Amino acid sequence: MDLYSVMCVRDRAAATRWYEAFFGRPADEVVGEEYLWQVGANAWVVLDDRDARASRVGGSMITLGVTGLDGILARLAAHGIGHEPVETYGNGVRHVEVLDQDGNSLSLAEAPAE
Repeated sequence: MDLYSVMCVRDRAAATRWYEAFFGRPADEVVGEEYLWQVGANAWVVLDDRDARASRVGGSMITLGVTGLDGILARLAAHGIGHEPVETYGNGVRHVEVLDQDGNSLSLAEAPAE
């Protein structure tokens, strides 16, 4: 099974720059007017600014499991990307929400070291 998480945005050019900074690299694929970042073996984050998606701008929410959360947050800060406070859940998972310029939520969750 493949997963395509669509992030509805207002301005593809501005969003592409933001997502390049967020992921630390350019899009892995461009298909027509959609920009895709591969985030897992069969998982992709897709930017879409088509008029048909306008009512959904800012309403997307995803959570990405990561390692090295502190390093990722430092890299984001270097690009001027802020985030909500980091929370630590009772099971040790560290979680933080990052909002893109349109208000879409990209949460990062890091499991505790074993």
